[in-house]
Amino acid sequence: MATSAEQIRAYRGPALFSLGLRPFFLLGAIWAAIAIPLWIATYAFGPVALPVEAGLAFHVHEMVFGYGSAIVAGFLLTAVPNWTGRLPVCGQPLMILVAIWIAGRIAMLVQPDPAWLAGAIESAFLLVFAGIIWREVIAAKNTRNLKVAAAVSVLALANVGFHWSEIINGGLPQMAIRTGLAALIFLILLIGGRITPSFTRNWLARRGGAMPAPFDRYDGMALLFSLAALALWALFGDRALSSGLLVLAGALNIVRLARWQGQRTLAEPLVTILHIGFAWAALALILLGLSGIFPAGVPRVAGIHAAGAGAVGVMTLAVMTRASLGHTGHVLHAGWGTVLVYGLVNAGAITRVVAPFLDGALQAPVNYVASGFWAGAFALFAMVYGPRLLAPRPDPVP
Repeated sequence: MATSAEQIRAYRGPALFSLGLRPFFLLGAIWAAIAIPLWIATYAFGPVALPVEAGLAFHVHEMVFGYGSAIVAGFLLTAVPNWTGRLPVCGQPLMILVAIWIAGRIAMLVQPDPAWLAGAIESAFLLVFAGIIWREVIAAKNTRNLKVAAAVSVLALANVGFHWSEIINGGLPQMAIRTGLAALIFLILLIGGRITPSFTRNWLARRGGAMPAPFDRYDGMALLFSLAALALWALFGDRALSSGLLVLAGALNIVRLARWQGQRTLAEPLVTILHIGFAWAALALILLGLSGIFPAGVPRVAGIHAAGAGAVGVMTLAVMTRASLGHTGHVLHAGWGTVLVYGLVNAGAITRVVAPFLDGALQAPVNYVASGFWAGAFALFAMVYGPRLLAPRPDPVP
């Protein structure tokens, strides 16, 4: 049987469909850069401002299940073959998968009749993708990553729940939103907790000195507490127990992060940004917990945006830039364009998290600024990395 590398070398179609990260990272970034301005136009001028559906439900759904699903797919379609030794999804099967994702984005904008049709079209992608991940992990007997397949399945089911609840009950499906966001945060804590110390160790190995702590019982305990906290929050919301566990989980993950020598990586932003993204996830847990304990002092929306704009936004761009460079045959170094992407996404996340704490009259203009920073980061990623993702790899696949 051909190896993953041999299959990629043998592929003769468009470079964009030679590897899962290429179309999904590029299209996900373009969609993030488009969807945020669509929401802001609706937020500023009302629901009739645009000829498409881009209200609050669209905004929340597309950040968690639209953009989020694209980047999770791009990463896992690239990583799972390395984890399992099985062949990558590329060529025509990848084209079909991308087409299903695009159909979902169109359905969310157009909202065709009857009411259930948009949800059925949009739900298909994550359900199909979850099935692919389960197939690959089970076929390879890769039990270590069953938890990854489970997290993707939770994301897919939360998405179905979002559409079902919206049709049956109307309004924002809060439990589905919390569950989808919790699945993304858990993936960051799980996979980010693997790659951040690993890539840091690789970079520091050439420099000597202290190294990141290896995965041990403490990391396992922190992940279990985080899973319990996120599950309780997803199911029951801002109850005392779930809120307290979220704060504890956030603190435990800050300690995890402190063991990984992030302060020694400042000379290479491509590594440092992984630590920053993980820090956003820990901060999001703490803010979500504090918003349940002290709702008058810590707005819930601050925690939600620390999770979405901060943890998901920053960590996905950290992974997208590094993986795009490595898998398109470029040097693993953050140039000025990449550093600017990091600056913009963090500025957008910080501004958006701070906005709810400000006087009411200031919140709207600050939100506009935050949206400009955040969407600008993804537009810039598409401009800087798009040519690389569209072009054949300049060197042979190792």
